[in-house]
Amino acid sequence: MSEISAATVIAKALKVQGIENMFGIVGDPVYSIAYAAKEAGINYYGFRNEQTASYAAGAAGYLTGRPGVCLTVSGPGMIHAVAGLANAQANCWPIILLSGASATYQNGMGAFQESPQMEIAHPFVKYAARLESIEQISSIIAQAVHHTIIGRPGAAYIDLPADIVNGKIEEGAVIFPPQIPEPPRMLASAQAVNDALAMLHSAERPLVIVGKGVAYARAENEVRRFVESSGLPFLASPMGKGVVPDDHKQSVASARSYALQNADVIFLMGARLNWIMHFGLPPRFSTDVRFIQMDVAEEEIGRNVPAAVALGGDALAITRQLNAELEHMPWQYPAETTWWTGLKKKMQENMAMVKPMFNDDRVPMGYYRVLREVRDVLPRDAIIVSEGASTMDIGRTVLPNFFARHRLDAGTFGTMGLSLGQAIAAAAIHPGKKVVCVQGDSSFGFCGMEFETAARYDLPITIVIINNNGIVAGPDAPFTPEDALPSAYMFQAHYERIAEAFGCKGWFVTKPEQLRPSLYAAMTDSRPSIVNIMISGSSAGKPQPFNWLTR
Repeated sequence: MSEISAATVIAKALKVQGIENMFGIVGDPVYSIAYAAKEAGINYYGFRNEQTASYAAGAAGYLTGRPGVCLTVSGPGMIHAVAGLANAQANCWPIILLSGASATYQNGMGAFQESPQMEIAHPFVKYAARLESIEQISSIIAQAVHHTIIGRPGAAYIDLPADIVNGKIEEGAVIFPPQIPEPPRMLASAQAVNDALAMLHSAERPLVIVGKGVAYARAENEVRRFVESSGLPFLASPMGKGVVPDDHKQSVASARSYALQNADVIFLMGARLNWIMHFGLPPRFSTDVRFIQMDVAEEEIGRNVPAAVALGGDALAITRQLNAELEHMPWQYPAETTWWTGLKKKMQENMAMVKPMFNDDRVPMGYYRVLREVRDVLPRDAIIVSEGASTMDIGRTVLPNFFARHRLDAGTFGTMGLSLGQAIAAAAIHPGKKVVCVQGDSSFGFCGMEFETAARYDLPITIVIINNNGIVAGPDAPFTPEDALPSAYMFQAHYERIAEAFGCKGWFVTKPEQLRPSLYAAMTDSRPSIVNIMISGSSAGKPQPFNWLTR
């Protein structure tokens, strides 16, 4: 019987587990794994930096529901990729990091790139294992997949010693466990479902918050049915956008602060009361607000604020329970109430406040003027990747999403430098779909060389750089090195020329009249492109009535 390599066993084990894409950087001792993956029918995307590759793998896990896989070399390569483990773990996304390691017989001898990789990984993963034999490979990979998708999704790490990876085994000696099935969709108790609906029914000022947990659970059809059947106003978390389309008549996104401050009952559908939601505490929320909390991780329920009703389990299954109960005993929140009147009034006021900013043709331009043009040329089904402080925050309010899992951003961990990795993952998983990466010049600097990766694989990604010459606020005029502020970057840097270096197109935009033609040309280009748009270093979001809204 013929022998097969350990690398082939790794690749076949991943393929059996439904892995279709791998992101990473090759080198000793993992060259052979990348080549074996391609032979097994797994798409391999070679990156320029392990951090960005790991961010891509995390995004792939979110977009597909199966763990994204990142492949790195040992030591520094593995350490760079820990950033993606941490980001995926914080966002509850499934990911497996495969990293080379020094040979087992050299442990403690000061081997090349030897480092305590298992210890480094442990704080950021649900599961970690070190290969000790080729026979273990397929079962360890199956275990890693199981841990990443069961319960609260998260991260796994597998340490690959060089002598194991470079070994061989009789083909007949390898047993591949079957594909780990999708996790069971746990139901909530019938009593909890009834209690939740009763509390919403009795509320004077109810509100639904749609989180990325329901997007991950593929519950968008059921959530939309629930929102429409109940007639309740709703808000979306940043990556919950699109589960119910942003242009839905029950969306109160334009009155976000008013809605959160004044609601008396809030139904959290797959959203957490962390920093993004101001921990559920005053002054962001009313002191007497009651929360109905639906979450796959029951330990999350009641964190920071006690839950009045706990719906622990799978978002898709529980929303089906809610819909079935509503069908059996229908009720709908009235369309004409004092609450709706107040919400609509605040929405109109906020839209009137930003309208002049949308139409402001002054040079240098502001965020709203630029984002309005981006919004108007976006394909309806575009996947939007957003990163950068004001670029991301203001962009969330301006750039619409109409489909679930069509927005990726800095997420729960507030990570910088992930946008191009996420964009590449989105383009790899949804071939032919337009991916639009809207980011600040600071965030582009973290990962800009990955444009070469996008160009090499001919991915239809449009990068829109909203360039204010610095971090948060930059200078509006040239400066000397002696006068450079810590937050300043080179004045009017021509980042678009990076696209030209790799045979693609770039545009440099300084005036409002250049926006539409440049953006349209980029959006209709089948190859990756960059539109570098200069704005005022002092441009900011709309004025906020409370200082805690800017913290």
